[in-house]
Amino acid sequence: MAKLYEYQGKGLLQKGGISIPKGGIAKTKEEAKKIAEEIGGPVFVKAQAWVTGRTEAGGVKCARNPTEAEKGADEILGMDIKGFAVREVLVEEKLDIDREFYIGMIIDDIARRPTLIFSPVGGTGIEEIARKHPKQVITFPIDITTGLRSYEARNILRKGEIRGDLQRGLSDLLVKFYRVSRKYEARSAEINPLVLTKQGGIVAADSHIVIDDYAVFRHPELGIEIAREFDRPATPLEKVAYQVEAKDHRGTFYFFQMEGEFEARSGYVGFHGAGGGGSMMSMDALLSQGFKMANYCDTSGNPSASKVYRAAKIILSQRNIDGYFASGSGVASQEQFHSARGLVKAFREGTLSIPAVIRIGGNSEELAMEILHDHTKDLPGTVEAYGRDTSAVFCARRLQELVEHWDYGRKGSPKEIRGKPKPSSYHFETLTGILYVRHEECETCTDKPCVSSCTAGILKFDGGKPILSITPEEAKRGRCTECLACELACEFHGNKAILIDLPIPGLKEAKRMRA
Repeated sequence: MAKLYEYQGKGLLQKGGISIPKGGIAKTKEEAKKIAEEIGGPVFVKAQAWVTGRTEAGGVKCARNPTEAEKGADEILGMDIKGFAVREVLVEEKLDIDREFYIGMIIDDIARRPTLIFSPVGGTGIEEIARKHPKQVITFPIDITTGLRSYEARNILRKGEIRGDLQRGLSDLLVKFYRVSRKYEARSAEINPLVLTKQGGIVAADSHIVIDDYAVFRHPELGIEIAREFDRPATPLEKVAYQVEAKDHRGTFYFFQMEGEFEARSGYVGFHGAGGGGSMMSMDALLSQGFKMANYCDTSGNPSASKVYRAAKIILSQRNIDGYFASGSGVASQEQFHSARGLVKAFREGTLSIPAVIRIGGNSEELAMEILHDHTKDLPGTVEAYGRDTSAVFCARRLQELVEHWDYGRKGSPKEIRGKPKPSSYHFETLTGILYVRHEECETCTDKPCVSSCTAGILKFDGGKPILSITPEEAKRGRCTECLACELACEFHGNKAILIDLPIPGLKEAKRMRA
């Protein structure tokens, strides 16, 4: 799920007709001072972070004047709150509060409908309110075909003993709040506290909104860079990885970094799992051998070879990892030779120079292991592949043995990475890349293994040269499954005439940022 900052959530509420405090967002202390001057009274300076307990951590300051606001912003900006580096502060007017309320909305997966939560007691977390005042937490399941109707909102408020003009004002706000939550497809949303000011206004003093990650693509206006539930800003590498998943829904691909920077030979391993349960088991096996996790990655659900390739390239872009460990459930239903070809392409392009242990159990695991062993034996790094009958513990122990005796100074001669052929070469677009063929190299090829290796049947020979047997439009729509079989067959048994270019936008820039 994708969390919004407080100021972003308040912006959505304001667009929906709900009042918010006067204020603005600041990235520098000077900007904070200017906003406070424009407000012209006491303000709060609030760290923007996806964590609770900001006040206790010193992330919220009360300022009586612009000078104090500038000082407060200077103290907050750059501070670390539970691992979250604060880069922005919200400067907003201090409200003259008469009373506080709580309102929230969650998607109840069991009931399969949104549920509104209201309490006449606000200011603390709903869990604390429920513990101290269980009778003052009112919940109401909402029919999504009708939405929250005004009379239903009034009934909710009556249960909270809200009467008169206040009931009318709050019922209107509850309906607006629900509409905002549904419009932006929030998994959860809350205003805590919602305050009644002494001047009679009803104002959202705080806001927490979390957008359903499957709905993010429908809301580009929110500017969400990555639809994952982090308690910190996403790293550049995580943003790169998310774009791979966002643009290719064949299988799943999750990636996040456990650590950012670490020294060489410090026990960190690049981890590549397949399936949640199997990945957890495999990580436990690694930890039992004294390793630490540089990252968590999962490619499962029958991913394309191209998606596994991109995942491996991203994992290997982390500096100073001691090894590469891939292991999943061991009984996956996906065709393992797709993953094997993706790993091989990544290992060859990156000239693997560290030990890698791959547990690739599942359908066609024997072919997958053969691909991994036969196509990596000339690399400076070592690749060992195992199937379902070999435990994750054994594989982790084997990686530990390799790492213990590995000479990390030997990089070997970089393998020749064939450059992208000229645009004039024969080529066609695939779903996420471009396949190039140097037809001049095909003229002297005797084995011609490329067409026979294409199980999708989209290639044919024309005068001894491979071309599409379908239309370019069909290939681009996905008829070319990007299985990478033709490229590997041509490289090892042909004339090295085929190159499949699978770009990873932003990866080079992310690597430079960490250099």
